[in-house]
Amino acid sequence: MAPFVPRAAAWVAGRRGLLAHIRQTIGSDPAPRVWFHCASLGEFEQGRPLLEAYRQAYPGTKLVLTFYSPSGYEIRKNWPGADYIFYLPLDTQRNAQAFFDAVQPRLVVFVKYEFWYHFLNEAQRRGIPSIVVSAIFRPDQIFFKPWGGFFRSILRKFAHIFTQNESAAQLLRTIGITQVSVAGDTRFDTVVATAAAPLRQLPNIETFVADGVPVLVAGSIWPEDLPALTPLMRDYAGRLRIIMATHEIDEATLKTVELNWPGKVVRYSKATPELLHSASILLIDNIGLLSQLYRYGHYAYIGGAFGKGLHNTLEAAAFGLPLFFGPNYRKFQEAVDLLERGLAFSVSDANELSHHFAPLWEDEKRRLRIQDQMLDYVHGQAGATRTIMAALPGLSAS
Repeated sequence: MAPFVPRAAAWVAGRRGLLAHIRQTIGSDPAPRVWFHCASLGEFEQGRPLLEAYRQAYPGTKLVLTFYSPSGYEIRKNWPGADYIFYLPLDTQRNAQAFFDAVQPRLVVFVKYEFWYHFLNEAQRRGIPSIVVSAIFRPDQIFFKPWGGFFRSILRKFAHIFTQNESAAQLLRTIGITQVSVAGDTRFDTVVATAAAPLRQLPNIETFVADGVPVLVAGSIWPEDLPALTPLMRDYAGRLRIIMATHEIDEATLKTVELNWPGKVVRYSKATPELLHSASILLIDNIGLLSQLYRYGHYAYIGGAFGKGLHNTLEAAAFGLPLFFGPNYRKFQEAVDLLERGLAFSVSDANELSHHFAPLWEDEKRRLRIQDQMLDYVHGQAGATRTIMAALPGLSAS
């Protein structure tokens, strides 16, 4: 409950006087505007290459970026790539009307999902095209149920839907949604760009891995991941360096990790060369570093799939790391793809993790083959941003 309460408070506080704040902030700015909406931080990273491409292609247009959740807004509220960044007001008819009066966008872009009826209805009523990018659909969603008529009507309000894959596009066509095309997933563009970017100097990481011992990067770890992960870490103690980033970085979570390995864990914020040389686990206690850490890894364990769902695998895949994660991964097409190709491994417990990890540990040539195949997959999937940008001139309102 502890992580939830501050977020709930931030969610409420962020919407207090929100519409007045939006009106006052934008004022009488005459520049044309486009509105991008992201549910949270993950969707922002997914939409980021499109935001950046739009900024470059249309420098005279101002970008309005909204978030639904505090985890997105609070981290990116000062992002320089957008001109205005706000919370999304609650989805009511009155709020939607007031929001469009203030923002007056010529195009609305939703990233992946979050289909807000009143906002989409207001955009349609005003003749402002709305699109959704990197969308993914599954047969078990309410849109495809006999009683899902209202939700299907929401999808019809989009001028166009850009899906991640052909199966999602085909699903939409079965319910009469024809304004759809396959563009792919813009997250591939994000991770390819991150992997190709100039190296960020991270002296503590460099010191920790300087002796050349193989490195396992454990990213977005939840308490539910530890029963599977802990035995592996103990079995390979002294032979494997661990860089661990927990999903939550509150004191209770960090202490839980430290208590499992007394004397072996050093926090990133408290690291010294002496501590780093004696530690086997480097515990990351800040936000925003994880995507940079995979470049130091030989293997990656991605958290979340023993709970609500798998976290971002593509950040690690972009560096060619063999991936391990729990059983709840089926909502993520890239995880399914990587498993089918033998480049990732889903495990249900510690024994399965050890069973899949050991052959890669013992056979360096196999690990390097996976690395090459992983990089081929990621780079082969890139290009969604370019496809969407090419279609936008025909969709934007004048």
